[in-house]
Amino acid sequence: MLTPEFFSISISSFILISLAEIGDKSQLVCMTLAVRHRHWPVILGASLAFIILNTLAVLFGASISNWIPEQLMAAIVAVLFAAFGIHSLQSKEEENSGEDLKKTGSSIFFTTFLLILVAEFGDKTQIAVAGLATSMSPIAVWIGATVALIMISALGVWAGRTILQRLPLFWLHRISGIVFLLFAGLATWKALNLS
Repeated sequence: MLTPEFFSISISSFILISLAEIGDKSQLVCMTLAVRHRHWPVILGASLAFIILNTLAVLFGASISNWIPEQLMAAIVAVLFAAFGIHSLQSKEEENSGEDLKKTGSSIFFTTFLLILVAEFGDKTQIAVAGLATSMSPIAVWIGATVALIMISALGVWAGRTILQRLPLFWLHRISGIVFLLFAGLATWKALNLS
């Protein structure tokens, strides 16, 4: 099982998925959530979401995105992003005490998990994983792609935590709110153009 070809497929999948995901919405979601919340629940929520998404992609191939209409999925993503954007923009200046960082780990974990799972369902990286798994060793593809997605998410969290040390929390709430609302707008545009 652990042959040179297996390692080659895993490394190829890792590189391909890493390059596709850098700067993508899932990394930016992790960055934005890490600005306001503790980092471990964000990383673990994103990791579980990607493990599930890649498992589904490898098991069912590209047909997974046909289970739920793309227009409906885009609309759900838009609503989720809009809700988080509005919540961020409504944060008051006196929250600079770091209150958001003290939220329970389980709620941050669930929030991250849900956002990533819905936002990335049927996304280009999931379809790429499904496509790779149809022509190469599915386990090797799964390992390479999953490690890539978790690493890119962790980089996003690290970037978010680094930004937190340089900007007041008030401005970070505003920036994260605007980022989420931009994603909501893009998802709404996608949903409307799919009809």
